Amino acid sequence: MKRPKTFKIIAILLALSTAAALVDGCRQNKGKYNMNPAEKSQTGAELRLQKATFAAGCFWGIEAAFSKINGVKSTTVGYTGGHLQNPTYEQVCSGKTGHAEAVQITYDPKIVSYEELLDLLWKIHDPTTPDRQTQEVGYQYRSAVFYHSEDQRLAAEKSKQKAQSRFTKPVVAEITPAPPFYKAEEYHQKYLEKKGQKSCTQP
Repeated sequence: MKRPKTFKIIAILLALSTAAALVDGCRQNKGKYNMNPAEKSQTGAELRLQKATFAAGCFWGIEAAFSKINGVKSTTVGYTGGHLQNPTYEQVCSGKTGHAEAVQITYDPKIVSYEELLDLLWKIHDPTTPDRQTQEVGYQYRSAVFYHSEDQRLAAEKSKQKAQSRFTKPVVAEITPAPPFYKAEEYHQKYLEKKGQKSCTQP
């Protein structure tokens, strides 16, 4: 017995609808099940990590202070805020490149907040001395917060105002968008730890 053409048309439409649903489902799940190793490595905890970049005089001591904080995953010393690409330590020390010695911090905001990092920054250096920290004099030793987002900018402005109450002189620390950051030479990384020193001034 032959089926009416109407039944055949309905069967074809149902088959096409089922096929379309399967294709759509594959597309939606493609990112879940067909991720390459590089994509997988950036999921979970790593996606929560954020960056903070500060300048506050000699970067050896600043790095040492922040590397001890719970929630800070890594620290890198380098140069930022200047006009020369990939500057050397000698070029930065000349004061002609416009860079600041800085520390870039990778941290987990679920463990330590950006505000807590800022609070430590004001405590470990004097943000009221323009282009100077103790015997270190020069534009490369300026005090600065290089923010990576609008939220960081707002937090830095608020924290700076709060820090002002600790000082009798005006806090002159710059708050500026984070420009390119150039990693310093390897011998500068974890310098005090390598030398077994607790501070930059220790002989």
